[in-house]
Amino acid sequence: MEELIRLNKFISQTGYCSRRQADALIDAGKVKVNGKKPELGLKVSYKDEIIVEGTLITKKSEPVYLAFHKPVGITSTTDLKDPDNMIDFIGYPERIFHIGRLDKMSEGLIFLTNDGDIVNKILRAENGHEKEYIVTVDHAITEEFLVKMSKGVKILETVTLPCVVEQMGKRTFKIILTQGLNRQIRRMCEALGYKVIKLKRVRIMNIKLDGIAYGEWRYFSKKELNDINELVKTSQK
Repeated sequence: MEELIRLNKFISQTGYCSRRQADALIDAGKVKVNGKKPELGLKVSYKDEIIVEGTLITKKSEPVYLAFHKPVGITSTTDLKDPDNMIDFIGYPERIFHIGRLDKMSEGLIFLTNDGDIVNKILRAENGHEKEYIVTVDHAITEEFLVKMSKGVKILETVTLPCVVEQMGKRTFKIILTQGLNRQIRRMCEALGYKVIKLKRVRIMNIKLDGIAYGEWRYFSKKELNDINELVKTSQK
């Protein structure tokens, strides 16, 4: 007997988008199952004809996981109307989407995939997955700055979580975050009187940027994927 799964999970498993995005598309009436608009919580199988935004997606895609060295000037978006969008820049032959973001003026590691199931598990702050950055600011770093950055800084009407901060040069430091507030590092620095000149993400969880040329990408290794699956095994969805 064909296994039945919830429609939002089915859509995410085909690589069209994340489960959360699928819910939004269903609510907006942009999904049809066997020619009809589905009810909330409908379960489906690959025998059903499922159309999302006019595209037949019933055929299941093989999962793809990419590690990309995003250049400065490329936008973390799948919106093809943005001339600097990441998807056109990479030119991957199948539909993929990014996990998390890097702002346009930052560079470094970002993941892309067609596996909607893994996205929220990696992104949820309460799961505590590490992201490591190298940051250069506009003037000399002080001990006071390092202490305040590591203990938490008030931005966006909250206080950032404690984090690891280590000085690497007169104006350069390493920071390891487990949360992902909008433009978090730039805002933290600004709150303490510093301006970020260069920001580079060099690690996400167990995967490092090392060996990926500027503007290039590579597939996850089998070991990297196994390690990530182990790390997110107990993650909340």
